[in-house]
Amino acid sequence: MAEIPERLVTKPSFLITQLAVHARRIVSDGFAEAGARGYHYRILAALDEFGPASQIDLGRRGGVDRSDVVAAVNELTAQGYVERTPDPDDRRRNVVSLTKAGARQLRRMDQVLDAVQDNLLAPLDSDERATLTALLTRLLAHSRDLPDGPQQ
Repeated sequence: MAEIPERLVTKPSFLITQLAVHARRIVSDGFAEAGARGYHYRILAALDEFGPASQIDLGRRGGVDRSDVVAAVNELTAQGYVERTPDPDDRRRNVVSLTKAGARQLRRMDQVLDAVQDNLLAPLDSDERATLTALLTRLLAHSRDLPDGPQQ
């Protein structure tokens, strides 16, 4: 392993960034083996939890850029995992719904993601994993409250 300057490895921002790059790679690799992408998981999960939604709402709930939502919904529709129908209240919008095949795909993706999480967090026991998740959740909530923080 390459040596890294101490001033970097003592900064949480550096460590979080490095871990995020690694996590994104192993999640993407895991989903690719299941014939899916991270955007697919976010959209399917939002539909499963909140029910049918507009593409704009799916983007907000899943933290997916509007242009990426359209492409992902197109892919999911072609695979039979979601259905897109005109919104009865506004014909200019579409409502996206989860199909039974989509619910099965989401369960497969849940299993992939669970295995990736176990791999990523292997050095931590269950209490440490819960603590890490709570701390990251709090930091993310704080960053969203800042004027230049990430948007949903």
